[in-house]
Amino acid sequence: MRFRIAVWAIAGFLVAGGWAVYFLLASKDRPIEPIVSTLARITCPVAIVGSHYPMSFYSVIGANVATYALVGLAVEIVRRQLNHSN
Repeated sequence: MRFRIAVWAIAGFLVAGGWAVYFLLASKDRPIEPIVSTLARITCPVAIVGSHYPMSFYSVIGANVATYALVGLAVEIVRRQLNHSN
């Protein structure tokens, strides 16, 4: 179970890092498309807070890792309950 939660946390790190690279390389002249903003907020929930308050890169990465780890923990608990009942 710990391994699977760690995989979720690594996924959170990679997602946040991917968005950081995307926004670093994106053209500053063009505004962000609504679909990109929506995808960023769905896959990186701390982006909702980051749009209102300034956040450092490391705090965004850490918050996204923690969020994905908590989601992974919830998924694993539900998965265990469903497998245990069968």
